[in-house]
Amino acid sequence: MNTVYDIRGMMPDELKKMLEDMGEPAYRAGQLFAWLHGQQVSSFDEMTNLPLSLRNRLKDETELVTLEKLIERISSDGTRKYLLRLPDDETVECVLMKYHYGYSLCISSQVGCRMGCSFCASARGGLIRSLKPSEMLEQVYTVQRLNSIRISHVVVMGTGEPLDNYDALIRFLKLINHEKGQNMSLRNITVSTCGLVEKIEELAKEDLPITLAISLHAVTDEKRRTLMPVANRYSISQITKACNNYFDKTGRRITFEYSLISGINDNMDDADKLAGSPRPAGRM
Repeated sequence: MNTVYDIRGMMPDELKKMLEDMGEPAYRAGQLFAWLHGQQVSSFDEMTNLPLSLRNRLKDETELVTLEKLIERISSDGTRKYLLRLPDDETVECVLMKYHYGYSLCISSQVGCRMGCSFCASARGGLIRSLKPSEMLEQVYTVQRLNSIRISHVVVMGTGEPLDNYDALIRFLKLINHEKGQNMSLRNITVSTCGLVEKIEELAKEDLPITLAISLHAVTDEKRRTLMPVANRYSISQITKACNNYFDKTGRRITFEYSLISGINDNMDDADKLAGSPRPAGRM
């Protein structure tokens, strides 16, 4: 059975090997990568400096992931919310926001989520599947095409737990940062996690200067366990230790997210404990 290459998710050296196996010259890999990530085309027919024979072969032997806009909703402040259809008819959401420094896009990393946080709609149906790196990238490329803009910042904070899709996340980061593609600064990318300690430790070793955000939402383990099942596995002190290690290895500031839930985590006692929590210098 022939391999069907997901070429939007391939690194330049992988494209080079694929094309060499097809009997094509190595320089075609640079051209193909530029079309996929520099020009961000949505069809092989747009790759006009590739021979027609090669384009036809790519149509037959590879997959070019594209997403379809199903719904677009525009808020009063100009925020644009998109529902996008994936190639297998599953859907994901992403949100485009305009700031003084440019455009920021919040993207999804999974279809559904298995973390089970009680306040999050994404968890209601459980995890359906994780996204491919190409599907994460294509959220950015699709929104750019729809609005004729360049997105400068990405937040991986939509549907799903990014660190539960770790390998795809790392490949996405490397591809969107590639100088021959989007060339987005990793310092302009934020990855949000509910606190998967082993993956935070692993991420600290990747040498990727992204911003890490921790979904905290409670100041005690007891209260956090009522909101987030992940708290039954990792205590706040374990997460704090992993965050300190992340800062020591990367020098990157960590942000903590806290959603106010009426009558649960929004009283003055919670505020006092949050304000009085130990905070290592430079880490919040």
